[in-house]
Amino acid sequence: MRLRELLGGLSGDEGDVEIDAMALDDRLVEPGTLFCCVPGFERDGHDFAASAVERGAAALLTERRLELGVAEVVVDDVRAAIAPAAARLNGNPTASLQMVGITGTNGKTTTAFLLRALLEAAGRQTGLLGTVEQIVAGRRARTVRTTPEAIELQRCFAQMVDGGDQACVVEVSSHAVALHRSDAIDWDLTVFTNLSREHLDFHSDIEEYFSVKARLLIDAGAPSVINIDDQYGRRLAAELPGALTVGIASADADLRASAIVTDARGCSFSADGLDLRVPLPGDFNVLNALCAVAAARLLEVDDQLIGEALAGAQVAPGRFEPVDAGQPFAAIVDYAHTPNSLENALRTARSLSGGRLIVVFGAGGQRDAGKRPQMGAIASELADLMIVTSDNPRSEDPAAIIEQILAGVAAGAAAEVEVIVDRGEAIAAAVAAAAGDDVVLIAGKGHEQGQELADGVVVEFDDASVVRAAIEAGNR
Repeated sequence: MRLRELLGGLSGDEGDVEIDAMALDDRLVEPGTLFCCVPGFERDGHDFAASAVERGAAALLTERRLELGVAEVVVDDVRAAIAPAAARLNGNPTASLQMVGITGTNGKTTTAFLLRALLEAAGRQTGLLGTVEQIVAGRRARTVRTTPEAIELQRCFAQMVDGGDQACVVEVSSHAVALHRSDAIDWDLTVFTNLSREHLDFHSDIEEYFSVKARLLIDAGAPSVINIDDQYGRRLAAELPGALTVGIASADADLRASAIVTDARGCSFSADGLDLRVPLPGDFNVLNALCAVAAARLLEVDDQLIGEALAGAQVAPGRFEPVDAGQPFAAIVDYAHTPNSLENALRTARSLSGGRLIVVFGAGGQRDAGKRPQMGAIASELADLMIVTSDNPRSEDPAAIIEQILAGVAAGAAAEVEVIVDRGEAIAAAVAAAAGDDVVLIAGKGHEQGQELADGVVVEFDDASVVRAAIEAGNR
């Protein structure tokens, strides 16, 4: 594609050259590539432009003149220009797919998995891009970030179209909206699950965080589904009066769940004449299921198919995932890593426990530190035994993170509190302390397969496997 066409009429000062690919990383540049000089948080892509030219870059997309002997197109915001160009380079693939974008603090992954199951049951081959994995034309792969950069994102959409996908469900992070990764997507439907404190290391405050999340739905100009049990969802629904609303507590929700019955294997409930079951316990998962059901209905999936497919849906790994190795107590692994999600997980685990509730958790390093004492307060109120440990400390001192969590534990808190910095040892201690009708909840990492340490080092670590090994060691 010619550079002028790719950039919507803009062209470089060295001629209208042919472009075959786009890249943000100079190491991925080949002859014919448009290298996009993105100013990053730690590194500036302009500093790598010379290397990109040496590797054969045909043109540069920049925010300042570099004079490196190839076509240079100077724009005010490189990031904002990337997504439309990537969409054009790949033939605007989202125009050929039923596109669903799901945003919110918690519940995106579960809702995405459930909705994909409903669309597949309706005979629509459906792609998925999210926190746990991506499914492109039926092929599964692990993901690095919730929403990929726009170049990779549009390439994935094109691969979906080429591979026969008819629909795609995308988890859309606030970073993706703020950094223009999710621009230039032809959305057919958007979903808002909820909003609570998260990513305040990136956003200035929760109001900015909300406004970025809301922008996805407002700018999409497509039908939307909104959970109005959430206070921010209710605010958003007021701005989008045509939205289909869901809830449990909200009597005015368009799709409202009632007669909820929860057991260790899931929840049964009624909604608008449908008798439904979701294979996950907890009211928060009923809300996730309502979002998926409402979205499927808007996409004209038959009610009978919805009921059948929801009950048998594959659930996302690490989302209230039971670990059964023959032990008498229940062991659950969950991704809960925010105050709100930890509270939901603990309350649901408590409802399943006839004995003690034991929780193991920590908090991620180099992320919003303000949530750490909040999580400590919640766990100390709702658990009988809380073992505070490392999560992904990254380059922070794990002991310092733990101290910040412990600062939230009020005097006279209900829980017994232990500190075991090593996460594997903490899990083993929780398993050793459990018996009978107890529930052990391992929170924070869920599906993750590694633990992030200092200097970018990642060591292999899977909560579910570590729990299973600890149980088996105790059974010997």
